[in-house]
Amino acid sequence: MKKSAIIGLITIAISVGILFSLNANTDTYSNFKQASLSDKEEHVMGYWEKSKGTYYDAVKDANHFSFHMKDEKGEVREVVYSGTKPQDFEKSEKLVLIGRMDKDKFYASKILMKCPSKYNNNLVEVNKNGKVEEVSKDGEKKI
Repeated sequence: MKKSAIIGLITIAISVGILFSLNANTDTYSNFKQASLSDKEEHVMGYWEKSKGTYYDAVKDANHFSFHMKDEKGEVREVVYSGTKPQDFEKSEKLVLIGRMDKDKFYASKILMKCPSKYNNNLVEVNKNGKVEEVSKDGEKKI
């Protein structure tokens, strides 16, 4: 084969590889039912079920926070987060949980909160240490 043909094939292969890598992180939101069928971490969007309250006892275990959330399909499940209670959790309008289902509980590794604001529609991410950072709608941290 000619050198130009080999270079062309290599260029095409690299281009296809780049396209696949860009498309790899296109997670969509799921609900609790879909998360229970999955073996990987899922993004579940929903609302805090205020009538069931929250559980957080900083004296007993500062890294255990639990509450109930209603997903977009209306299913309510208990959520367990191994971190401190997010600041202004009660003020959040919408939640995005990243984590896994285990039996009837959802174990969140991250909590993204959409806080009410008259000026913007930003999400905030709560880290395990309780630090709150602003993130974009796809969960990427803003610089």
